[in-house]
Amino acid sequence: MADAIRWVGLDVHASQTTVAVLDQGTGELSRARLRGSPETVVPGFLAGFGGRVIGVYEAGPTGMGLARTARAIGIDMRVCAPGLIPRKPTDRIKTDARDAERLVRQLAAGGLSFVRVPTEAEEALRDLVRAREDVRQDLARARHRLSKMLLRRGLRYETGTTWSARHIDWIVRLKFDDLASRMVVGEYVNAVQQLHQRRKDLEQTIEQLLPSAPFAHTAYRLRCFRGLATLSAVGLCCEIGNFARFSKPARLSAFVGLVPAEYTTDSKRRLGSITKAGSSHARRLLVEAAWHYRRLPATGSTLARRQDGIDPRIIAIAWRAQVRLHQRYTRMKARNKPAGVINIANARELACSCWEAATLD
Repeated sequence: MADAIRWVGLDVHASQTTVAVLDQGTGELSRARLRGSPETVVPGFLAGFGGRVIGVYEAGPTGMGLARTARAIGIDMRVCAPGLIPRKPTDRIKTDARDAERLVRQLAAGGLSFVRVPTEAEEALRDLVRAREDVRQDLARARHRLSKMLLRRGLRYETGTTWSARHIDWIVRLKFDDLASRMVVGEYVNAVQQLHQRRKDLEQTIEQLLPSAPFAHTAYRLRCFRGLATLSAVGLCCEIGNFARFSKPARLSAFVGLVPAEYTTDSKRRLGSITKAGSSHARRLLVEAAWHYRRLPATGSTLARRQDGIDPRIIAIAWRAQVRLHQRYTRMKARNKPAGVINIANARELACSCWEAATLD
């Protein structure tokens, strides 16, 4: 039939793609191997079918360009989460053809979980934010190597804030008798200084691009919350995308892995540690922001500047979050709950408040 649905599973690589096509009308499964760039050869191959075509491939290093190209010519191309594809525990054979067939059968059965396909502008900004996150991690490692090298020699900085300009100057002025130590300290200090400058440059670029960013409207709203400055707000927007795609705030908390694992059977119900699913970057931003709510609710000059010109309803949500999260911290602290447990609970609550502010019409 001309309007018959064809399900298509794609195992995509940089220079070739294995295709499995399942015809809904006849139940026939066919395979093909396409040589060349996926964005070049796959859309033309799928466009040759009559009727409706629904395709899927795993999210991976080839990116979302194939999905955007296929959708531009009217093909329903979806991207699934690799970690959520059902697999048999005893399946120990992996080939491109098997992967494509597994995808097409799970697609037809409705057993796949799909990820959101960002626009090119959204993906470019997300790459910039993730580059800054990578440099932040590299800087932390470089500082750790330098500080532990000095600690092994009994050298401690105890006269001010670590990693300030004065601290770096103190390290540079240290005298070592052997050439090896002088070379090591010089290399480590140079690495710290370079990474610090790279992080600063990336942060300046992110702030410069914020007014024209795809998520600017939502980011300005999130900046009204205590603990969520520009970089944190933009980072959350890039990792979460459109907050409105979650029907309720609890789904957002589950998406970022801040809900407890659960094992329920018969009349027994057991909750474990948080799932840590989804974006670790978004989860870290929420957890770090939640630490600010252990202090008494207040609106300082910095937060007031971020809230200037924002819808009063958003500011009211942010203030309500301050009061609620601080009260939660106080109550749980009085019950001798560990600080980490309290903060995770507040991070989950903060995610819900962010959802409320981001989806407010």
